Amino acid sequence: MAIWHLNLRHLAAVAHIARLGTINAAAQAVNLTQPAITQALARIETQLGIPLFERRFDGMAPSPAAEMLVPRIEAALAHIASPHVTMARLRALLALADAGSYAGGSVVTGLSLPSLHRAVSDLSLSMRRSLVQRRGKIVVLTEAGAQLVRAFHLARVELETGLSEIEALKGRETRWIAVGAMPLSRARILPAAVTRFLRRFPQVRISIAEGSRAELVEPLRNGALDLLIGALREPLLEADLTQQALFTDLPAVVARSGHPLAGTSPAPADLARFPWTVPARGAPLRDGFERYFASAGIAAPAVPIESGSVMMIRQILVDSDFLTMLSPEQVAVELEAQWLNKIADLPPDLGRTIGVTTRASWRPTQVQHEFLADLEAVAAGMR
Repeated sequence: MAIWHLNLRHLAAVAHIARLGTINAAAQAVNLTQPAITQALARIETQLGIPLFERRFDGMAPSPAAEMLVPRIEAALAHIASPHVTMARLRALLALADAGSYAGGSVVTGLSLPSLHRAVSDLSLSMRRSLVQRRGKIVVLTEAGAQLVRAFHLARVELETGLSEIEALKGRETRWIAVGAMPLSRARILPAAVTRFLRRFPQVRISIAEGSRAELVEPLRNGALDLLIGALREPLLEADLTQQALFTDLPAVVARSGHPLAGTSPAPADLARFPWTVPARGAPLRDGFERYFASAGIAAPAVPIESGSVMMIRQILVDSDFLTMLSPEQVAVELEAQWLNKIADLPPDLGRTIGVTTRASWRPTQVQHEFLADLEAVAAGMR
């Protein structure tokens, strides 16, 4: 079931019934009549296919389904933060933002162009803010529009998560985990955690998006991803995110088999004589690279190629005398096959903290809690 079939005002009424305990009190809170609330609740329960309350002589007692759904409703409404938002308006603005045009939004949703125009215009008027601007054939969000779209994305995730938990309660598994995988996580911890998790929950869907932190952080903040796994940032600049450490990884200097420095004990000055490939500035590995040479009182060597792709770096190393800093975990197969060699160990203070980054407002489902536990269990074996 898609959330678009639900009515936000009726969902708010469900949350008020759960909090206040009676339909009469909920009716007053949402400014609807008692018969209207009763009818709305009956419709939602029919749509969901499960009762949300047990009717008692002294009021309404939430069912297990309501105990799962109501916190999601409250979180969604907190993100929306306006009584003027309807489900149609929320859907219209998200479709317009995702498609970049009214025509594209119409194709995605199946709604007519006049309906989309009217919904977005009515939302802008009710919020008393300009949300979109036309630039030729495309539509761009204003700053206010971009903020509202992020809030709407997070609200949608909460409601979709609530529905998936209801379906799981009914015996139909539709839950999912969306993971952002930064480079180091792909070598061992994430594959091991995924296989461990799927042995117990084979029907839960896991989607993995690979990329750098710069590529993945906005999808995380917008709700498209549930968590990121990789090197943590200190300090953490995004106030709406939070981090949890898993283990510390110590990179090493790596080069091709037969490199001129292979089999030696190179000093920093020796390493500085060769070209390097490391990630762009801002990545923890690049910071460690620059700190290493600075602490030795040597200018950092040239970095003709900036890359965070292990596949790209591996091929560059194999075909040249380039050096890099990588976790041995990331090139374990190449080291074992002797395509690459570890040239030098690095000081412990160059270790990177690897962990999980999530939204501060994230409320993990039961299966997401289980996945986090598997990540921690795998990490414990890597410490």
